[in-house]
Amino acid sequence: MKKKLYTLLAVTLTGTLVLTACSSDKAATSSPAVTTAAPQWSPAPADNGGVAGVINATDLSKLPEAAKKRTDTIIVGLTNPSGAFTPYFQQSGYDGNVSSVLYTPLVSIDKAGLPIPGLAEKWEVSADQKTYTFHLRKDLKFSDGSPMTTEDVAFTWTLLHDKNYDGMNEVVETKIVGGQAYKEGKATTIEGIKIIDPQTISVTLEGVNATALTVLGGDVLSKAYYGKDYKFGELDYLKKLHEKPVSNGPYKLVKFVPGQEVRFVANEFYYAGKPKTENFIYKTTEGDAWQFIETGDTDYASFPATTDNIDKLKKLGYLNMAPTTASNYGYNQFNLEHDHLKDKRVRQALTYGLNRQLIYVDSRQGAAMIANIPSSPILWSYTEEGINKYPYDVEKAKALLDEAGWKVGAGGIREKDGKPLTIHYLGSKSKNTDIFIGVARENYAAIGVKFEPEQFPDFNTLSAKVESGDYDMASFSTTIISDPSQGVSGFIKGELKGYNNPKIEELYTKGLSTNDVEERKKVYHEMFKILNDELPIMFASYSKSMTGFNGRVAGVDLNPLAGLAYSLPKWELK
Repeated sequence: MKKKLYTLLAVTLTGTLVLTACSSDKAATSSPAVTTAAPQWSPAPADNGGVAGVINATDLSKLPEAAKKRTDTIIVGLTNPSGAFTPYFQQSGYDGNVSSVLYTPLVSIDKAGLPIPGLAEKWEVSADQKTYTFHLRKDLKFSDGSPMTTEDVAFTWTLLHDKNYDGMNEVVETKIVGGQAYKEGKATTIEGIKIIDPQTISVTLEGVNATALTVLGGDVLSKAYYGKDYKFGELDYLKKLHEKPVSNGPYKLVKFVPGQEVRFVANEFYYAGKPKTENFIYKTTEGDAWQFIETGDTDYASFPATTDNIDKLKKLGYLNMAPTTASNYGYNQFNLEHDHLKDKRVRQALTYGLNRQLIYVDSRQGAAMIANIPSSPILWSYTEEGINKYPYDVEKAKALLDEAGWKVGAGGIREKDGKPLTIHYLGSKSKNTDIFIGVARENYAAIGVKFEPEQFPDFNTLSAKVESGDYDMASFSTTIISDPSQGVSGFIKGELKGYNNPKIEELYTKGLSTNDVEERKKVYHEMFKILNDELPIMFASYSKSMTGFNGRVAGVDLNPLAGLAYSLPKWELK
């Protein structure tokens, strides 16, 4: 079973920065890629999302004293991570935010979702699009000063094929020749991985995979450090290394104090040169992000793009502002192992019977749009054609519940086989979750559903509750999605407990087996229609944010597809 990488539902957070970076979304360079027989890469996102122009600060004299005193440190707020900072072994998207500062991938992505060089200065793709050859930059080093070579790349790919690795394994899904034999213990090396020299490595796949370049071009682990004690089938030793990473990104980890901060220092061995700001801190203290930005305790924060928030940010005067539409989506996860939620008619009724427009859009002053498929509107795969929008419809919800055999019983609560129709809901402790609970309680009572909410002060406690299975519905958000395959990956191979649709599995494989964008669109649109009908989860919203950052901080270049680390090495206090 894969471990899920998710965050709290973005629109249920009040003033908390949710960067939701994936482990492969890191700082990027702007030098051109060199490819041979390259696949047809996805086009740029449409103009209806992404980052618009930055609105510059109007009065830096209003800058709080606490911010003025910082001359070599930038602070950003973040929900408390778990401490698993080793790429590929993270427990949540918040761990990914940390590792995105610590690691730079071989291949990064630009604002259009196109591949650009990271630690690999160039690559070639064979004519049959099955063999990828990566050329590392010269003189690469890890944060401890040790050299990084193709031995480390080969070790990373091999480690992820270990039979006991249970993380998000997109590398295995690229189907490297000989990968399965290694995983099954039938081979001691992976046939398709060829080290040509210390800077050159090739990898051959069994077939075409549309995401192979960026998946295989992900983060690289030090073989000398992470592989020192490696034995096939034994990965527990890695746990003690999670909070002591040897990395290769713009910053090095200094310390992690749970509930307080994650502190970094500039990496003097970073390939692009030491970052311009010496210290970087993720402030993980619980509190009001508005207060932190107003007192100068943080330099950067994202808020829902409500009219009130935008006006308030403008009045502060000392913040630059930039609007963004998220590349992820929020959702309410159903527990499909519970009998009453196995019937899609019940799931559809719960969606029709919930006023999502009021919860996610109207109460947020337009700072979101309703989601009905697992793809953000800023991605090329997005469509509304043939998609049921599930408008708030009490009578439709009632009819579906009647059809599913749930009849109104004592006290107006529906019953079936002597059991009441109850939804045990899990969410974060926040103002917006309060709104959700208030509306849901009233909406569900109107259709005969007993609603029992439970709120949690932190993400890790909530996710542990979900893993225990003691819930019916829980609010989450995906991490950053830069390719449509990432938005649907949670519906295959048992990732979502209780959901197994062979057609979705077939389409997922088909969507990765071609690099033709138009063909891929057709496949994902077909998949979206199925998921929109079956509703293994209730799609919630795409959030719209307004990011405010200290007017003294130069070099900020926001990329919704790659997270904060995209431009972090260039951030500079003026």
